[in-house]
Amino acid sequence: MAVPCVRVDREAGERTRARLAEADLIDETHEIVSAEGSLYIPVSDPDAVPDSFEVVERSVPRRETQTTPADLLDFTPSYERLGDVVIIDEDDPTRAEQLAEAIVASDIPCETVLNRASKIQGERRVRDWELLYGDRTEAIHREYGYEFAVDLADVYFSPRLATERHRVVEQVAPEEHAFDMFAGVGPFAIPMAGHGAEVVATDINDVAIEYCRENARRNGVAERVTAIHGDVREIAPDYAGWGDRIVMNLPHSADEFLDTAVELAGEECVLHYYDIQHEDDPFGPGTRAIREAADDYEVTVETERVVRSYAPHEYNVVLDVRLSR
Repeated sequence: MAVPCVRVDREAGERTRARLAEADLIDETHEIVSAEGSLYIPVSDPDAVPDSFEVVERSVPRRETQTTPADLLDFTPSYERLGDVVIIDEDDPTRAEQLAEAIVASDIPCETVLNRASKIQGERRVRDWELLYGDRTEAIHREYGYEFAVDLADVYFSPRLATERHRVVEQVAPEEHAFDMFAGVGPFAIPMAGHGAEVVATDINDVAIEYCRENARRNGVAERVTAIHGDVREIAPDYAGWGDRIVMNLPHSADEFLDTAVELAGEECVLHYYDIQHEDDPFGPGTRAIREAADDYEVTVETERVVRSYAPHEYNVVLDVRLSR
């Protein structure tokens, strides 16, 4: 059966494999194949593979030593991993129990199985979970060489945004002032500090900020990360005109914070603005809102990018916008 694979020249194979492994994107249930001077590296989530890689469909052998949940079920399961926590999304209780049992019986490293029990809700952006196996909701997630502790019961975190976070972090220069307005446990803030930036990370969720501080220590960048609990609109006056780079990853309501972002912006600033919009005009509303808020700046849209599908006919998008006073 054909599976999604990254095709790369054999000479770049190990470098590519290591990069995909850092992002936890390698499909460990299938073998890496060499043919016609190329390596074919099976990947678990083709949508999360960086655009710089070529993804193709290819028949590759299944690893005989691995037992997957699909081997034990009479349906094709869907799940995602966060460290040794496996997340499923099943409305049918019987099907959820069957999937949890198959995951535990498989060769997937697993200490916990969680079933989504609600949508993301509230000011703290958390959801309810049904614990199907194990006794904890905390995980250690590894992404592009960084390590993040996260408790899914108390904070929001999406491993599916790893490639997007890496794309932004690769733009960061040493000594930049970077401000993450909705930082969570630090998946933008900490790698930016790792690239040499001085980072201020704010979040209204006090548990998320505690994890952000812990993760900064865990990754050896605590001296370059200032993590502050509170509403960014109240914190911004202390950092007015400070930011060289601002991350606004609050896609449902980032437009409500654009005046605050402009207050934080320095003479020259790059804004990473995340939005949810209809496919008919995914970038227009955000662009217009930024131009209206930043009327003291020359506004240049440098990147328009669809991050992922969000719902039927709706996209999660990002705008990289340069503000020049």
